[in-house]
Amino acid sequence: MLIFIDESGDPGFKLDKGASPIFVAVMVIFEEDRYGAVTQSTIEKSKARKVHKPKEFKFSKCSDDVRDLFFGAVRTCPFKVRAIVVRKDIIHSPRLKASKERFYEYFVKSMMRYDSGILANARIVIDGSGDREFRQSLNSALRTRLGVGKVKDVRFKESHRDVLVQLADMCAGAIARSYRPQRKNHDRWRKMLAPRINDVWDFR
Repeated sequence: MLIFIDESGDPGFKLDKGASPIFVAVMVIFEEDRYGAVTQSTIEKSKARKVHKPKEFKFSKCSDDVRDLFFGAVRTCPFKVRAIVVRKDIIHSPRLKASKERFYEYFVKSMMRYDSGILANARIVIDGSGDREFRQSLNSALRTRLGVGKVKDVRFKESHRDVLVQLADMCAGAIARSYRPQRKNHDRWRKMLAPRINDVWDFR
């Protein structure tokens, strides 16, 4: 099993200084490694790639046309998406509000812990942002606190080097946009992704 994790929004709480009001983390789940290879090939051969080449797929930086082409290409690919959506205005824990790293770790770990029994001996790939100490802490937390047999190993990759990390970014962006009804086409790409969505958990 192969899983790619990325997020949309940020874990900060300075909303008056541009921090996002919503944080979304996603897991893109491939039950077999070959499904990841099939999906990667589909993306690389898609019209979205031809139009967007050689740029990295990032939801926030793609045009609407590229988003349409991208999600049109992947909607039948063999993966599942699980996500957690956190509205920051309901978070009152001083510990989580004081540390971006704790906030990120807590909610990614929560998303993976409540997995409906899907995770098994999974190899996890996470967008490689953050400093080395934070990556080591997150690695340890996921490997030791999710229960025996769920996680095999955790790796970090820069998104521009891995199109499946970019897929996770695009999925996170599509789900996050659906919570902004004031934006044009706010739920358009989530609807396109719907066949691949296994669960979206609105944290309460």
